[in-house]
Amino acid sequence: MFNKIYKSTNTYWLRIFFFGSLLLCLLLSNVHLASSVHAQTSDTTQLVNQGITSYKKGNFSAAIAPWKKAINLYQKNNDWQNVAILNENLARVYHQLGQTSETLNYWEKVIAYYRTQNDLQKVGRVLTEIGQVYTNSGQTKKAVSLICGKDDISTCLDGSALKIAQQQKDTSGKIAALGSLGEAYRLQGNYDLAITSLEAAKKYQNQTYNVAIFNSLGNTHASIAQLWQLRTKSAEQYKRRSSSDFQQKASDNYKRAKEYFQDSIKIAHQQNDLKNELKSHLNLIKLAYISINKNTLDTNQVNINIQEAVELLPQLPDSLDKVYAAIDLANLPAPALETNRILTENCKFRRLPEAQVRQLFNLAIEVAQSLQSSRSQSYALGAFGHFYECNKNWELAVSLTNQAIWLADEKRQNKDSLYLWEWQAGRILEQQGKSNEALDFYQRAYNTLEELRSDILTSNRDFQFNFRDVIEPVYRQLAEIQLNLATSQIKKSQTKQQQLNSALATINALRLAEIQNYFGNDCILANINNNKLTTNDTVVISSIIFDDKTGIIISLPNQEEYINWINKEKDVFSNDIAEFRSELLNTSNIVYNTALSENLYDLIIKPLEKYLIAQKIKTLVFVQDGFLRNVPMTALYDKQEKKYLIEKYAVATTSSLQLTNQKKGNLQTSDRALVLAVSKEAQIDNQFWRALNQVPNEINEIQKIFVNSKKLENEEFNKKYLEAEIKKQDYPIIHISTHAQFGIIPEDTFLVAGNNEKLTINDLEKLLREASNISNSVDLLALTACETATGDERATLGLAGVALQAGAKSALASLWTVYDESTADLIAEFYHQLRNSGMSKAQALQAAQIKLINARKIPEINDRYTHPYYWSGFMLIGNWL
Repeated sequence: MFNKIYKSTNTYWLRIFFFGSLLLCLLLSNVHLASSVHAQTSDTTQLVNQGITSYKKGNFSAAIAPWKKAINLYQKNNDWQNVAILNENLARVYHQLGQTSETLNYWEKVIAYYRTQNDLQKVGRVLTEIGQVYTNSGQTKKAVSLICGKDDISTCLDGSALKIAQQQKDTSGKIAALGSLGEAYRLQGNYDLAITSLEAAKKYQNQTYNVAIFNSLGNTHASIAQLWQLRTKSAEQYKRRSSSDFQQKASDNYKRAKEYFQDSIKIAHQQNDLKNELKSHLNLIKLAYISINKNTLDTNQVNINIQEAVELLPQLPDSLDKVYAAIDLANLPAPALETNRILTENCKFRRLPEAQVRQLFNLAIEVAQSLQSSRSQSYALGAFGHFYECNKNWELAVSLTNQAIWLADEKRQNKDSLYLWEWQAGRILEQQGKSNEALDFYQRAYNTLEELRSDILTSNRDFQFNFRDVIEPVYRQLAEIQLNLATSQIKKSQTKQQQLNSALATINALRLAEIQNYFGNDCILANINNNKLTTNDTVVISSIIFDDKTGIIISLPNQEEYINWINKEKDVFSNDIAEFRSELLNTSNIVYNTALSENLYDLIIKPLEKYLIAQKIKTLVFVQDGFLRNVPMTALYDKQEKKYLIEKYAVATTSSLQLTNQKKGNLQTSDRALVLAVSKEAQIDNQFWRALNQVPNEINEIQKIFVNSKKLENEEFNKKYLEAEIKKQDYPIIHISTHAQFGIIPEDTFLVAGNNEKLTINDLEKLLREASNISNSVDLLALTACETATGDERATLGLAGVALQAGAKSALASLWTVYDESTADLIAEFYHQLRNSGMSKAQALQAAQIKLINARKIPEINDRYTHPYYWSGFMLIGNWL
């Protein structure tokens, strides 16, 4: 996978220091010769040189023993300087072998010595080295802390690597620290900070480092281009004019990335730096695959880059870079496909001929074996195993995959690739019809992924981009085989329940991973629990979508679970749901045509009715999957009883029961609400937002019910006033009457604030959490003018996670904006019922929606409000009590 090429850039930083250390080591050995017993001097010199020879040949493991023996001899002579130098060399060896804990262990020994000598320059350089190790292992926050400690390179903390380099006027140390810091920021997705650091390093015009600097800048601009391309997609789905601006920014960044890679090739070629010349060619190839318009690709140029890379590869000495380069070239898919799917999909089409592919895989395995690097050897074997999986050569596929698993599982140090091979083994066995054996490997892959999910989803933006291809399928395929076994089980019902329980655990883990991936942080998981239902009149209905069917699982208060299958292909069912939403938004006919609502009721709810009736259920809590998040279940229609679902049951939704606080709030006794509103038209990112004329009435109704409410409207609704207000007073309800957009990425998820400003959900969460832990008192966050990107479930995933991200127990939000007084009527009734009747939040919303359904019976309400467009888009998210 090309992620390996991208990540490997930062291993270049300070590489020159290693060769400097080797030369210094030889020099100090000669000095040692003059003042020592000849036999001991001869022994140490021989041992040191033996290690150097092995290292230069790429035989890293062979360098360890002689250097450790030399250290013992130096220690007997109290020659701690040479001990430190050899410890430094050993740290680099273990880094080459992918043994992170040993690498850190030896760097800590090195830095401890330099601290005792008060050699601050070397202390600073070693801190950068340690920071690189943390970056390579995905712990970018630790790396940033060691290298600078702040997000401002001009004010780094005392004792950080960059601060020490600045104080010591150590130019090489500053360049290395800035480059390493830039890489850490890039992997975090902090692209502006990455560019600031890398541009600062670039200004020194140091030829030794320019190749690495340009590669890092190229990678950063490539990532920014991908981000702008996602934003373009989001804007296009909203049909917004800003899409053309976003597209141009994506194009500009692709162009800059290409220029940096081309410049790095020129410099590397001039310096006869074959390794970095190859790396730059590979980055250019990757860029071509992710570029905006594959139809306008310069295919000839891409072919030239591939040919150059293939010709450079055998000229390189054996190294990890050589291993991964060979794998990446072998894995190149056909031009129309994407590189990040090669280990999971696209079996039929590879760029290079099969004979050449096999040759490259064999080269990668041979080099990895010579290096005695279990990590790279495992990766090469696993990737080769996938090649044979695609060719349906099961014998070789199984053999290579098992070898990859064994090597990755050794000492549990390579879990980030281990799950890939366990998952691959499951796929191979399933394709052979060995379901029970496949289940074991899927379960192992799931367990491994759960161990490292937080690290890879929050510390590396590349994984966030590739979530759907290399993370999500593990959960889905395990859940599918678990559910298949549960429904085909002819044994005891107890066994079925166990399988269903296991499947639900897998589905819930997927929900957590999706939310974590969308927001890119762990804050939303701070209150994770293993809650079961705490009320006897409530059920949870979970959905899981597969290619050929959709599972609807009901979890009853008595802890029993049952599943119903909707036997429709994913594309067909998705189209049904899209038509349903489109019909809900169609107000051209005053009378709503319930035909689509009836069909979906019969598919989703009717098979579950017997359980709902038997258990006397009053509230349904949905945990939806994929495109099912795009539509409200409240508008499903029971043609027999001639009632919408909301007329029969209170309805709520949650992203995960494990993230839902089921403690009942006490809103009946509160008379305070903080109202944030923008009723004027606004313009953000070249997009106009129409005035919300219904907002003044909405606010007036809220102020009647909550007499001590506080209003920040239009220009007063800004970060400064909001921060001051929530620090001054606790508010159990925060009601936001302004446009709220939920895009397919967090960057396009924001509220329209006053003065044409936007307040991201991250901004809101930060304000709430920093205000004296005020978020604990926010029981309800209401957003009454939301918009979600049509056709992309990630947008509604953001909507489902809004309460979690903002730190509130629950949220009231809308799937679409209703520009009408109906919103004020619905909100007023919701708060009235919540404040005065003792109803739960779900029941209060149910009462408000039923009031609009019955509009024709209520003189003061417009008859057309009976149409689901006006009431069904409002959803209660999170705590429903």
